[in-house]
Amino acid sequence: MDDVSTKIVEILKKHMKEPRDDISASTALTDLKIESLDLAMIVFDIEDTFGIEIPYNANEDVEDFKTVGSVVERVKSLMAGGPAAAKA
Repeated sequence: MDDVSTKIVEILKKHMKEPRDDISASTALTDLKIESLDLAMIVFDIEDTFGIEIPYNANEDVEDFKTVGSVVERVKSLMAGGPAAAKA
């Protein structure tokens, strides 16, 4: 895992009721049993950590937040100002 992935996994673990050590890029967020309020706190924490703003619409951005890897890719894209950032 690269630095961005490692930091995101650390943020996820911090907000999980039962932190796991087997989190990988392919781990589905639904498998982590993260409640919606915790997800909001995770998004805020990621924004603060990486200095980005994550536009999120649950009806449109479900794929962007399906797995740990998809979150990492979205964050990297926003940091680079790439195509995913243009969706905002």
